[in-house]
Amino acid sequence: MPDVFDPRVFARAVPHDDLRVLRDTAPVSWQDEHEVGIWPAGPGFWAVTRYDDVRHVLRSPADYSSSLGATQIRDPDAADLPFIRRMILNMDPPEQVRLRTLVTGAFTRRRLERFAATIQERAAALLAGAGGRCDLPRDVTDDLPLQNLSDLLGVPVADRALLLEWTNRVIGYQDPEHATVVTDADGRPVNPRSPAMLADMFGYAHELAERKRREPADDVMTALVAAEVDGERLTDTELEMFFFLLVIAGNDTVRSALPGGVLTLLQNPDAYRRLRAEPDLLPSAIEEMLRVHPPVLTFRRTATRDLVLAGQPIAAGDKVVVYHVSANHDERRFPDPFRFDPARTPNDHLAFGQGPHLCMGAAFARLQMRAFFTEFLALPPVELDGESKRLTSNFINGVTRLPLRW
Repeated sequence: MPDVFDPRVFARAVPHDDLRVLRDTAPVSWQDEHEVGIWPAGPGFWAVTRYDDVRHVLRSPADYSSSLGATQIRDPDAADLPFIRRMILNMDPPEQVRLRTLVTGAFTRRRLERFAATIQERAAALLAGAGGRCDLPRDVTDDLPLQNLSDLLGVPVADRALLLEWTNRVIGYQDPEHATVVTDADGRPVNPRSPAMLADMFGYAHELAERKRREPADDVMTALVAAEVDGERLTDTELEMFFFLLVIAGNDTVRSALPGGVLTLLQNPDAYRRLRAEPDLLPSAIEEMLRVHPPVLTFRRTATRDLVLAGQPIAAGDKVVVYHVSANHDERRFPDPFRFDPARTPNDHLAFGQGPHLCMGAAFARLQMRAFFTEFLALPPVELDGESKRLTSNFINGVTRLPLRW
């Protein structure tokens, strides 16, 4: 059976051939969670690779829980699990619905759209500053979503480098280039998502919330502090966990989507030329970029009871991992799925999830992609200037090096 667990596999390339074999022969397949580097083996999980099955799992929280074991493939430490479950990403309805209702008002279209011009100016300045040659992630797309998210949240300019540090700590822990390994007294690696490793981040979130109570502004953190439904507000812990989620997911989703979209265009020169000639196709092209290169590769759920999925019995307590990147290339759903079609319609990809956990920041991500690619398409034709490099991760579809010239 193909190994689609090992993060080092994804560092080389998305294993599309292996995922296609699984879709065709074993759409719900058992994966051994073997030892990788310093990280010990786990109990294993079911990999779900077909579009319809992935969508079903994401839309069935009563059967496939986000809370029982959280949402990452690697099991959290048992002592950390109660804390991790306080994040909306790791909740099930009705608790998840209560929190989502509380915070939805913070992400109004008016609040997001007022950043559009600034984001486009920022993208233009970063690309112009590159002078015709750059490593896109390092010189442009690591910085762009970080600045945009900081504006949205209301993080002071002097504190913005902290957001990148925290993101790299949490997202890049499997990658030798980004990982800062901390071990416990017995020499075992400490999970970077553990409360102990994130105490500085949660402390900062608490301080920022207090500042917004004293000095409210038109930003998301102020809106979260003031959010109220039926007399109920977010607790301090819920505020801190939302800050964590917005910083990590809000930053890294776009940080992965931008170079991923550029690389996709350069690998499809006919589509790139067409899009330069027909910029009105940009909205549908962005959806196609998200389909072909979804920012998130996988998400984990846990079976709440004995189940059968695509004919495969699944026991209560088993880990069930959905592969967004495989679902988005499922021939049963997308005609000619390995062809990049900037005018593809319909395009019901699963890059931002499905069901109760549909990404709350999807509109802001699309806005940033629209602003960036408007400026990118205005450049002279761009070419690769060396080898690209991928993040070592079975979670984030990251591009860490993308040398370009124009």
